[in-house]
Amino acid sequence: MNVQDIARALRAREFSSMELTRETLDRIKKLNHSLAAFITVMEESAMARAGQADAELGRGIDRGVFHGVPVAVKDLFFTRGVRTTGGSRIFAEQIPAHDAAVVEKLDAAGAVLVGKTNMHELAYGVTSGNPHYGTVRNPWDMNRIPGGSSGGSGSAVAAGLVPLALGSDTGGSIRIPASYCGVVGLKPTYGLVSRFGSMPLSFTLDHMGPMTRTVRDAALTLNLLAGFDPRDPSSSRQPVTDYLPSNNPSIADVRIGLPENFYFERVEPEIAKAVKRVAETAQTAGARVSSVQVPDIKAINTVARVILLAEASALLESFLARRTEFGSDVLGLLDQGRFLPATDYVNAQRLRRILREEFLAVWKQVDCLLTPATPCTAPKIGQSTLEMEGEEDVRLASTRLVRAVNAMGFPALSIPCGRDSKGLPMGLQIIGPPFQESLILRVGAALEGTTGSWPA
Repeated sequence: MNVQDIARALRAREFSSMELTRETLDRIKKLNHSLAAFITVMEESAMARAGQADAELGRGIDRGVFHGVPVAVKDLFFTRGVRTTGGSRIFAEQIPAHDAAVVEKLDAAGAVLVGKTNMHELAYGVTSGNPHYGTVRNPWDMNRIPGGSSGGSGSAVAAGLVPLALGSDTGGSIRIPASYCGVVGLKPTYGLVSRFGSMPLSFTLDHMGPMTRTVRDAALTLNLLAGFDPRDPSSSRQPVTDYLPSNNPSIADVRIGLPENFYFERVEPEIAKAVKRVAETAQTAGARVSSVQVPDIKAINTVARVILLAEASALLESFLARRTEFGSDVLGLLDQGRFLPATDYVNAQRLRRILREEFLAVWKQVDCLLTPATPCTAPKIGQSTLEMEGEEDVRLASTRLVRAVNAMGFPALSIPCGRDSKGLPMGLQIIGPPFQESLILRVGAALEGTTGSWPA
């Protein structure tokens, strides 16, 4: 069930929040030993919270659509009194004294937090093969990765453990697992959702957002999370709106661009075909679909990688003497960042501004872009390279179509667009101009519905 279905059922007294939460916890207990989707399960507090929700709803106190709904958050969001590990051995016993801003908002809305999801160590990778808390597995095929770094959130939603899990996205870490796990993932505009109380990876690339089963659930979550927070220096004062699309959203006359360059290069043919089929569906629905030239995405990706390497190493510099406590892949990236000249970082930031101005010109031609979210479906666990018209590293391939949007700070939505011949989900990405979440969510809601059945 999705969030809206659960909300309706709770108010119709079809079941109670305590019954639903008990069932959720039992399902997590049954499946988590194989999925490794959760690091910490909060059974006692979740049941107490569910009981409180039932009592409030029974007295006519309604906190909104999330009241009594079981949810999860990636284990880099602070939770008061509950450990927040960041998927790291170094922070294994970290007990925050306060909640992250997004957790505060879930709590105020009456949501039932059932646990903290597993992730790639320190959010620095795409496989979610965590050496400290277990390798997260993809519910569609347990021998495949769920993507990362928010792999536990993607796996938990895809497996039906929770209808909503929050993640973070620095170089695609919401949209990659959304694509590989066949769920919806939203990376909002930079600064729209507060980062207060979330363990950072990059000062200027981190974004926070939801992973859900439907576009409307993602919109409802953004309605809850969006808004200025003075505790976050990067928080935007841009006015928020109602992001929820109507039940039958129109996309008539929406100008949708299909990139002529980069985004369909070295992409599995089944995925390219699926995305273009969705574009044809959009055109049939009245959208104006056209080809468009985009700026040098390869250059933007390079800029984003340089910035991430430098900022991540700067953030974790004080812990790098504890070398044996890092996984080898993360340690290698942190070492690499330490050797970058300061001039490379400064020049990357300068080039970032120039390329962003070039990209802003695209929005004079189209209202949004349709692209593949990932160039392939989920790779196998332990697989290091892919054959993509030549050998390509799994990490670079997985982030190739999503990383640039983080550097630009634009909003992007990943939705399922069918399954390939192996039965694995394929993802479509909708990219929009800054603070145009309402538009991309409306387009996504109009186009979703081609995911096929969910895994058991």
